[in-house]
Amino acid sequence: MSETSPCNVKIQNVVAIANLNQKIDLQAIMKVFRNVEHRPKKFPGLVFRLRNPKMTTLIFSTGKMVCPGAKSEKEALGAVMRIVRELRKEGFIISRSPKIDIVNIVGTADVGGKIDLEAMSDILENVMYEPEQFPGAIYRMNDPKVVLLVFSSGKLVITGARREEQVYEAADKIRAILIDHKLLH
Repeated sequence: MSETSPCNVKIQNVVAIANLNQKIDLQAIMKVFRNVEHRPKKFPGLVFRLRNPKMTTLIFSTGKMVCPGAKSEKEALGAVMRIVRELRKEGFIISRSPKIDIVNIVGTADVGGKIDLEAMSDILENVMYEPEQFPGAIYRMNDPKVVLLVFSSGKLVITGARREEQVYEAADKIRAILIDHKLLH
């Protein structure tokens, strides 16, 4: 449930969305910043690149922002706030602080042994395993509400979390389930 998980959990990607609650003039931003790209015929959003942390944020004229690629919730929130500060500094009036939500966290983990995916799909509910379609089992966990890709090597991909703790909790929980059902070797 914490960063001391026996599953060697690593956060790989945190996606935040933000709403500035106002319209944004993307063309005006293009004229001021060098680290941006906007090709409205190809994509409606403006791509705003940060060097530190090295991240890209999409800004839309509606005032909505999408910030993928962070390695932590703190980094995602910090990237959004940094862009808001830079916009304000250059004279773009942003009247309120943005509403920021973490919408997806992806993590990886290793439960420390081999997993019998065939038996797992027979014993557990909410497991889909079709080896001719995909080499891993897809396990939909209800609490926390996440989806795990479970591979016979013991490696996991955990997605759909809204908080980092949920990734750690899911890894520890699936490891305990696998041990209880003698599916981990």
